[in-house]
Amino acid sequence: MAAEPPALRLRPPGNTGDSPPVPRLLGGCVPLSHQVAGHMYGKDKVGILQHPDGTVLKQLQPPPRGPRELEFYTMVYAADCADAVLLELRKHLPKYYGVWSPSTAPNDVYLKLEDVTHKFNKPCIMDVKIGRKSYDPFASSEKIQQQVSKYPLMEEIGFLVLGMRVYHAHSDSYETQNQHYGRSLTKETLKEGVSKFFHNGFCLRKDAIAASIQKVEKILQWFENQKQLNFYASSLLFVYEGSSQPATTKSNDRTLAGKFLSKGPLSDADVLECNNNFQLFSTPANGTSVGKSLSKVYARHRKLYSKKHHSQTSLKVEPLEQDNGWKSMSQEHLNGNVLSQLEKVFYHLPAGRQEVADVEVRMIDFAHVFPSNAVDEGYVYGLKHLIAVLRSILDS
Repeated sequence: MAAEPPALRLRPPGNTGDSPPVPRLLGGCVPLSHQVAGHMYGKDKVGILQHPDGTVLKQLQPPPRGPRELEFYTMVYAADCADAVLLELRKHLPKYYGVWSPSTAPNDVYLKLEDVTHKFNKPCIMDVKIGRKSYDPFASSEKIQQQVSKYPLMEEIGFLVLGMRVYHAHSDSYETQNQHYGRSLTKETLKEGVSKFFHNGFCLRKDAIAASIQKVEKILQWFENQKQLNFYASSLLFVYEGSSQPATTKSNDRTLAGKFLSKGPLSDADVLECNNNFQLFSTPANGTSVGKSLSKVYARHRKLYSKKHHSQTSLKVEPLEQDNGWKSMSQEHLNGNVLSQLEKVFYHLPAGRQEVADVEVRMIDFAHVFPSNAVDEGYVYGLKHLIAVLRSILDS
């Protein structure tokens, strides 16, 4: 028996309380407001809905695709599953809560899934199809030709942007791109095209890029260590928080550096890299200089890495005026040595402290998953190239 989903808000992410009411459909469900790709309710024969409890309802596709996807979820989330590979895979999928059918249409079957965006206030979402082939081994010659003609570069690039939805804070609005945008990307424009997802209209969200890379690398690790399944026409769903409003500051709030020391992740409001400059939204309230705190961060960083024989990494953080903190830094300092050293401190922190953005990367769409006895080379190729592109954006 599948576990019951947690109670979630009914208001679609990114909507305000003053938005017009969304028409209710079967069983009080509504069309999924933040869907960026795939079959959409109202446009296709099957679509994706949102249940009143906040879960996502994906209508089962016609055979053999629908039953195959149902079989996949049933296998991975079986209560008696003891397969270490499948148990590890669960970490990278939306939670599965069984199937659902409306009382008025009992023959319409829906997969009941976790809404990966539920915890985000202004979710930025991108759907990326992964693999060198978007057709499975049993596809007809007509199907193969159709899929190849949609995006001839799939074989070489290994992934395809199917759609994205990016929140722009300055205008409090979303910019959307559909599958035609992704298909228009060439080898020369691919980097710029993907980076668009991480640009909020004001700056490039490098914190979200770095966190996304870590998530994709974990999925790659799973694929490199399993020989049970091959995935075709499957996607990665990227989600990060688009809201950058500073959190309410309390008198006992820790400084930016202190939050690193406490092992807690930083929120967007704590640090946001814009045009290679760190914008800090809080200043020390207890008189402790940021320079002094940063020195503590570096000292801890150096101690951790000396244990791992990384003594060759030598960083020097310039001390700042204790009385003035960040305010004592001139624009020259922000654009100069202090900033470059600070960036290095952040970048070389252990993996557990590098994710300063709240990001989710989950695998979705499993209508073309097949048993195998070999590594899924096509999916691995796509993941590696996607990681390379993300790293290139991060380093630019």
